[in-house]
Amino acid sequence: MLRGAALFALGAIATFLFVGLQSAPAELEAAPPAAMQQQAAPEFLNPSSRIPFSEAVRYDGTLYLSGKLGLGGERGIEPETRAALESIKDALERHGSSMDRVMKCLVMLADIEDYGGMNAVYAEFFPENPPARSALAVGGLVSNAKIEIECLAAA
Repeated sequence: MLRGAALFALGAIATFLFVGLQSAPAELEAAPPAAMQQQAAPEFLNPSSRIPFSEAVRYDGTLYLSGKLGLGGERGIEPETRAALESIKDALERHGSSMDRVMKCLVMLADIEDYGGMNAVYAEFFPENPPARSALAVGGLVSNAKIEIECLAAA
């Protein structure tokens, strides 16, 4: 008996849904699903034609910043971390964002033993509301850099 009642209930629900879909307003039928609606194109921000990638891409309120090395000055984890974060700060500001709008960072270390030194300098740049972060050791970085950092920020 319960089985027959369950089948009757399912049939009634299916009929209700079918009738409801047939009588939907025309403007709802004509609108494409949100996933198919056209979105603004990404904006590729590349100040130099010498590099084969964009420094940043702005899309849908987010700024995706390419990885930054801390080369050009003193070598070592602390000075390279500081230089990489200064470079990130500069790029964010040039593209209309700031360090306090960073939501996520990925830190790549040539040597995981440098984690403590990196972390001490990193904390200076994010004293309040630090962004989400991942840190990992990699097999090597360009130009024997000790660190590379990439970030996502609100645009």
